Order: sequence, then structure tokens, then C-alpha cells
Amino acid sequence: MSEFLEILTHGRRFKAAVKDLSVADLRDVAAKLEKVIADREAEAEEELKANAERIAKIEEIRKQMAEIGLSVDDLGVTGVAKPAGKKRAPRPAKYQIEVNGETVTWTGQGRMPTVFKNEMDKGRSMDDFLI
Repeated sequence: MSEFLEILTHGRRFKAAVKDLSVADLRDVAAKLEKVIADREAEAEEELKANAERIAKIEEIRKQMAEIGLSVDDLGVTGVAKPAGKKRAPRPAKYQIEVNGETVTWTGQGRMPTVFKNEMDKGRSMDDFLI
């Protein structure tokens, strides 16, 4: 929890934090806090209305399905998500270069390694590095 919230929610700490404010400033802070509370209550009420409408529509659809004799299974919808596809095997290296006794390989996909780029800048061809 942030320090501000700790002060705001603790009675004595809050009182100590606002001791230098005038009564007019305190009333201004209280008015702003009331506005925030009212806005938050309005948002919660709107959300409840939206959920109530949604639930009512779902029930209406369920009744229609029951009248027709359909079930969720008839729609071909399963509540289970598809299993993730199998992970493919890593691609084999297509290019290889040896720098300072270290072998660097690259599949030819994705960002080109710096050692290959440096050699390309020197005028070499990628065909020179084919495995």
C-alpha cells in the first residue's frame, strides 16, 4: 500500500498530516473526496445495471432454447479451450562463422547476429557462411 493511502486510512496519521490546513482547505478536501465517492458509487451502479441487463438477456436466450429444445451442447460449444498446439522443433542452423575461436551459428531468421552483419559490411556474402 502506498504511503499516501496508509496516511489517508489511518485516523491519527491523517489528522497529523492535515493539521496545518485551514478549515476552509479541509472543507475543500472533503468536497473533493465526496465527489470521488459519488463518482465511484455511480460507476458501481452503472456496472450493476449492465450486469443485470446481461443476465436478463442470457435468461431470455435460455428460455428460448428450452422452448425449441436446444441445449448448449447442440451449439457445438465446449466450455474448454483448445489445447495449445505442439511446439515445433528448433530450426537447424543455416549459417556459421568462427570468430576468435568461437563458432556462431544463425538460422537465417530473425535479427542478424552482429558478427554476420560486420562481415557483410566488409563486403562478404551470406553464401560464404552457408553450412
